[in-house]
Amino acid sequence: MLGRVTQTSEHLAAPERPPLGRRPRLHRAWFVAAVTFVTIIGAAAFASLPGLLIDPLHREFHWSRGTIGFAVSVNLALYGLTAPFAAALMDRFGIRRVVAVALTVIAVGSVLTVWMTAAWQLILYWGVLVGLGSGSMALAFAATVTNRWFVAKRGLVTGVLTAAGASGQLVFLPFLSWLVEHHGWRPAAVTVALAALAVVPLVWILLRDHPADVGQSPYGATEFVPKPPSATGAARRTLDVLFRAARTGPFWLLAGTFAICGASTNGLVKTHFVPAAHDHGMPVTAAASLLAVIGVFDIMGTIASGWFTDRFESRRLLAVYYALRGISLLFLPMLLAPSVHPPMVFFIVFYGLDWVATVPPTIALCREHYGEDSAIVFGWVLASHQVGAALVAYLGGLARDVFGSYDVIWYASGALCAAAALMALVIRQRPVMAVAAG
Repeated sequence: MLGRVTQTSEHLAAPERPPLGRRPRLHRAWFVAAVTFVTIIGAAAFASLPGLLIDPLHREFHWSRGTIGFAVSVNLALYGLTAPFAAALMDRFGIRRVVAVALTVIAVGSVLTVWMTAAWQLILYWGVLVGLGSGSMALAFAATVTNRWFVAKRGLVTGVLTAAGASGQLVFLPFLSWLVEHHGWRPAAVTVALAALAVVPLVWILLRDHPADVGQSPYGATEFVPKPPSATGAARRTLDVLFRAARTGPFWLLAGTFAICGASTNGLVKTHFVPAAHDHGMPVTAAASLLAVIGVFDIMGTIASGWFTDRFESRRLLAVYYALRGISLLFLPMLLAPSVHPPMVFFIVFYGLDWVATVPPTIALCREHYGEDSAIVFGWVLASHQVGAALVAYLGGLARDVFGSYDVIWYASGALCAAAALMALVIRQRPVMAVAAG
């Protein structure tokens, strides 16, 4: 049974509080969280494309699935490796500037794929540019916003912002799959670019870097928190934090479990589920719709996980999540069929609830062990998530080319999830600083 976490007040600096005037009924932090949610949705549009484009690109350019999978793996790896530097850059230049530039880079990379004719261009545009842009919009962005604007309800807000990626999948995937099937993959790439650009004005006008910018304290804080000075040497600080964290055991356990998380979600199911289902005769639109349903239940599961994280021990939550995910993957090869049937629907619902439910307890453990550096530490943990995803995105395509099916990848990923459950239980427990009631 999951143990409840005993909480005490978190220490905050307490300078003289400036005159704030009448407090609004709804704290500004909730508006910032809402803008962040919408922003992540816009950036998530491109993440919906890889699984839809493998077969069209293979047919048009005669590139092997391994080659296409390699471009996806570059994207996923850079997504993760950029995240910790993006968190430090947000400390240096501000959240608004970094996010606006990142969305623009995503749009440019997506549009350029329309004119590509060689595999190296796919790797450069889709892999490098979009990987760098989306990495700056990664979950480290959500962690930075949560750490700055919230003291109370952090687990819940983390769950909601994590669910934004799934919401983007839900919003864009059915439409993009229809575009790809009826009009080709190029209109889908242009749609993604326009979606990213549409969010830029919203970010610039409504997003604020710190509560002190609007004369407020973080939500749930009992004292006013001044805005810290801009941090210089972002890259050096990012690497210093990595070197310090790398000398601790919890970092490697969190990185290892999160690498398996990425391998079994973004690298495996998001990239290869649609072509794998199509191999068994299922129409692409039906398979894409199932992925969208995963997005629906992912939202519910992630928000619920955030609520659980505020109340139960994070490492035990992780162990449960990984164990259940591994069991479900072992059954998937038996469920793939030409049509959608009830056992497959059950798998989709079950897997959706568990998709990124691991994020809130992972962020909570980073915060618990690494304090003010937790957003950057989580960025490095997220890098391992994306490296794991990148490896399986490539190996999945390679396995399909070599063996003619994806079965070996499903079984191997299920076994890895079982190992992740054991690793989560090994993470040592540390007293959690509680927050003021909100």
